[in-house]
Amino acid sequence: MSKKTDWTGKAAMAGAAVGSAALAAALLYASRRKERAESTAPKAPPVDVPETD
Repeated sequence: MSKKTDWTGKAAMAGAAVGSAALAAALLYASRRKERAESTAPKAPPVDVPETD
């Protein structure tokens, strides 16, 4: 195996690792944004509002 082939193989493995880590981080970020948006969404008023004087 030549030096060039060995280097490109390692670079390909490193690129795949970085790419998969970036994808995982993007999915975590998107899911947290969705959870945060759902928790801060305005709540609907209750259906049976008690009458007060």
